[in-house]
Amino acid sequence: MKKYCIITLIILTLNGCQTSVDSFNNDSNVINRKVDSLLSIMTIDEKIGQMNQYNGFWDVTGPAPKNGDAKFKFNNLKKGLVGSMLNVRGVEEITALQKIAVEQTRLGIPLIIGNDVIHGYKTLSPIPLAEAASWDLEEIENSARIAALEASAAGTNWTFAPMVDISRDARWGRVMEGAGEDPFLGSLIAAARVRGFQGDDLSKHNTIAATAKHFAGYGFAESGRDYNTVDVSKNTLYNIILPPFMATLDAGVRTFMNGFNELDGVPVTGSLFLQRDLLKGEWNFDGFVISDWGSIQEMIPHGYAKDGAHATELAIKAGSDMDMESHLYIKNIKELVESKKLDIKLIDDAVSRILRVKFELGLFDDPYKYLNAEREKEVLYHPDNQKGVLEMAKKSIVLLKNKTNLLPLKKENQTIALIGALANDNNSPLGNWRTNSDNNSAITVLEGMQAYPKNKLIYKRGADVNLNKGGVVKFHEKVIINENDKSGFSTAKSAAKNADVVVMVLGEDGFQSGEGRSRTSIGIPGVQQELLEEVYKVNKNIVLVLMNGRPLNINWADKNIPSIVEAWQLGTQTGNAVAQVLYGDYNPSGKLPMSFPRSVGQIPIYYNYKNTGRPGPKKEIFWSHYNDEVNTPLYPFGYGLSYTSFEYSNIKIDNKNLTPDETLNVSVDLKNSGNYSGKEVVQLYIKDRFASVTRPVRELKGFEMVSLNPGETKTINFEISESLLKFYTANETWESESGFFDIFIGTNSNANLKESFELIK
Repeated sequence: MKKYCIITLIILTLNGCQTSVDSFNNDSNVINRKVDSLLSIMTIDEKIGQMNQYNGFWDVTGPAPKNGDAKFKFNNLKKGLVGSMLNVRGVEEITALQKIAVEQTRLGIPLIIGNDVIHGYKTLSPIPLAEAASWDLEEIENSARIAALEASAAGTNWTFAPMVDISRDARWGRVMEGAGEDPFLGSLIAAARVRGFQGDDLSKHNTIAATAKHFAGYGFAESGRDYNTVDVSKNTLYNIILPPFMATLDAGVRTFMNGFNELDGVPVTGSLFLQRDLLKGEWNFDGFVISDWGSIQEMIPHGYAKDGAHATELAIKAGSDMDMESHLYIKNIKELVESKKLDIKLIDDAVSRILRVKFELGLFDDPYKYLNAEREKEVLYHPDNQKGVLEMAKKSIVLLKNKTNLLPLKKENQTIALIGALANDNNSPLGNWRTNSDNNSAITVLEGMQAYPKNKLIYKRGADVNLNKGGVVKFHEKVIINENDKSGFSTAKSAAKNADVVVMVLGEDGFQSGEGRSRTSIGIPGVQQELLEEVYKVNKNIVLVLMNGRPLNINWADKNIPSIVEAWQLGTQTGNAVAQVLYGDYNPSGKLPMSFPRSVGQIPIYYNYKNTGRPGPKKEIFWSHYNDEVNTPLYPFGYGLSYTSFEYSNIKIDNKNLTPDETLNVSVDLKNSGNYSGKEVVQLYIKDRFASVTRPVRELKGFEMVSLNPGETKTINFEISESLLKFYTANETWESESGFFDIFIGTNSNANLKESFELIK
């Protein structure tokens, strides 16, 4: 600790401070002075080191590496030429690394430790797309808080989350990592996740810095193929893609990550417009930007950079502050500065941003603040965390269909056949992006349903989902789908034939969605669809429980199966959440954050589309439609049923005119007309009838979760202000425009209760 104490003393002295570091943790001006003081005594090599991030490269509890790339990285770490590491987990391992950085380097600058804490650390919440289906911002924030508690207890102080990419394409595997298709809902969820990760004081030992990613446009990859080209208009960029990133800024996010895609012909890692002009300039972001894994080097195969030195130059000038695993900054920056191709001021700016976040995290105050083995043991998998993710999981489930009221299941005197490999799978329900957690740690649906012992429960596997060794897929491994093995069909059918109700748990392997997991066919994979149809022949009383990381094409099921539950991949408490919903101990209230298509040919499909000049429908063929399919999705954005029923009526508006300095109120009556207590997400949509650029047919602009007992009625009020009507206009600025607007309120994006008003400016 000697060197660390020396550098702390230098910083305090240069600042002219006589007070303890603690008292200045939240004073940005003081932090800026500390950063400037430290920067002034750093060599150029030490500055470059702060911009260099390495993946974990050796077992730190074992001997130091003796050769190869690991030795090179190890030597750089001892020289103070590493600013951050990722994919290093656990107090013991991180402590050993931090000691090298703090106690064996000249300046003792602590490392910032990053990890992909996407939907939990050890205790896993549902995948982010599932959480978005809850429309419960408080619960989503709490989910991120649980993740931060566990990650920080294990030594991580920085997460590469939330992913705030809007996407309209279910083929793209990373839809599971975001909040769906809508920028309004996505923005609110993005801010909630940032608040959950970062808390109200980043210097506390149980908070972690968040990352808004991927800046920008990644979710619009052509054909839904990961890493593919993105080509969107400025209108789409500003009105659809950028709002969630802006929301994270308002929530105080401390880092941004660029991405693998190009935008307007430029890889975003090298985009001067996005990173330096917009983010750091117009938006005044004072945190730092990290590249995505190897994305600086990838500008070479993109055809934008001729070699590594050129890629380094382009990335630095564009505003990419830290290099994740390209190893190009450490190799090229010094020579580029010395040859005058890079201004040292750009390096100083990047290093200042990185150091600032380290100061804000309190790492200079105590570089070991996150490294407490007792806390690690106490916090990971804590019962309170289990309770929290169970609540999140239940709220994430969406009831898609319940035509014959098979649900909720009776709790006694029934024979229930439970069919599907996923029903007894404790790994796949964890979903993708859970590299910090433990395999096979989910509660299975079978285990969850066994907690209701007064029914006769018969489980049959039916068919495997994947044919990977042991059925467990690794993060970098391809999923081998079972396309042929139907050997379990006959026993499954026999069990179903004699059951009162059949519960079939079908869907995707946990690694069929996520990064690099794009699909051209988004039906129920492999032989599972055939299994569903075969069981249906012997017993039509089927409850289909879907486990998946993206919207699926389930046309046959929608047409034939009486009850369908969208259970996504719900994490550690999957089985308990599903069972409690199936048995009615929790009345489902989730709403879809993405539209479910009828056909992959409809994709991209989304509710806030724009009308064409020929919107139709018409009797003749010359209007915008398909000849072999209707235009509408199978299930629209915002859709979700309940075990009870709700009636909307009596929409009212208190003023037909709105001015910029006023607000108007619109209300609707909501009645629980069914037999169960339940919650309904009341949704407000607004249509701008005409504008300087074409506008969507409607846009989500508000929602409220309402709890009602049977027979109870409540009046729900929404306040509309001029700021709610702003968009990126033909003037290329955020503003509202005078004109007429329609309001729709209802249970999903097809809401039909309507009022109207005029904005007068």
